[in-house]
Amino acid sequence: MFNQFKNIDTAFRHIKTFSIFLILANVLTMCFCIYKSYDMVGKAQNRVHILYNGKVLEAIAADRKINLPVELRDHIKTFHEYFFSLSPDDKAIQTNVTKALYLADESAKKQYDNLRESGYYNNLISANISQQINVDSIKLDVNLYPYSFTCYATETLVRTSSTVTRKLVTQGQVRDIKIQTDNNPHGFLIQNWQILENNDEQVKNTQP
Repeated sequence: MFNQFKNIDTAFRHIKTFSIFLILANVLTMCFCIYKSYDMVGKAQNRVHILYNGKVLEAIAADRKINLPVELRDHIKTFHEYFFSLSPDDKAIQTNVTKALYLADESAKKQYDNLRESGYYNNLISANISQQINVDSIKLDVNLYPYSFTCYATETLVRTSSTVTRKLVTQGQVRDIKIQTDNNPHGFLIQNWQILENNDEQVKNTQP
């Protein structure tokens, strides 16, 4: 009689243990299925289909954070190229500077006004000087917003009699305005921009 009760109690404990295990297994399976469902939906939302020449092409939308440093550097580089690549022509200067000012706030406008008032652009035009810039490197901090940067570049001023090489160092911050336009394709804006150094490094005479 006691053995029978003991066997029943043992069987009940086995059934209880098996039931608990089965419930836990079902819960884990459901959680896994829910996770995979959300993951698949997320991946599906990142896929974009493009119609090109009558063919449907599939593209994957990447998180902007992955490309953030690349986009920031390109924005900073483009701004400096527009601002400092100048021809001895007033309209060409105005065109380039206007493009640059779309990428920055009033701090860039102040730098432009200072250069204009000092006669910098008039000297380029009167002396028939072409100015080109090569961005050597950009030091960027993406860990703190707005993103601070220091830009190191080389300017080349070419005139008939000589070629002057200048070292240019600027710094500022970049903020995300979250609006992309034709004039500002990355949707960033440079702020608190200032020129730290713009000095002659080498002067090379081109006339014999």
